[in-house]
Amino acid sequence: MFANVRTRLTSSLSRFVFGLNANGASRLAPVVCRRQHQPSRSNVRVLYDGLCPICVREIRALQFLQRNKPEKVDFVDISLPDYDGSKYMGVDYDMAMEEMHVIDKKDQVHRGVPAFAVMYSAVGLGFLGRIMTWPLVRPMMDKAYAVFARNRLKWTGRQDCTTGRCEKRP
Repeated sequence: MFANVRTRLTSSLSRFVFGLNANGASRLAPVVCRRQHQPSRSNVRVLYDGLCPICVREIRALQFLQRNKPEKVDFVDISLPDYDGSKYMGVDYDMAMEEMHVIDKKDQVHRGVPAFAVMYSAVGLGFLGRIMTWPLVRPMMDKAYAVFARNRLKWTGRQDCTTGRCEKRP
């Protein structure tokens, strides 16, 4: 009986967080809230590419984790036409497309692996953020993230994208 309940809960959670349909096939749905809103100085602000399926899945998982704490993290979709980098410490679209950017509560901009550490800490996964910055782990994380950041557009079907709003090719 408990195994059956656990299976149903796991299946429901997977569909919600990872965007899987009833057959287990992936579907890319818009993130819970795609509207651009004014940044709050008291919140951590995560700048993410809303046209990147990999990025969107991670953001959806983080939104799920912080569902009861909406004041903690603002997820800002840089792919929206009204994204204005001047509202986000001067991080323009091109800069944000190069690598992950997170702005902490003190308006300090974090890029790459340190940005993930701040983001994970803000949603209650501080242990994961700390592990990523350990001296023996950090160099491997930096290299792995550099490979991902360099190939992200190609891996998501947008290899010809260099500037502007990058749409996924059919």
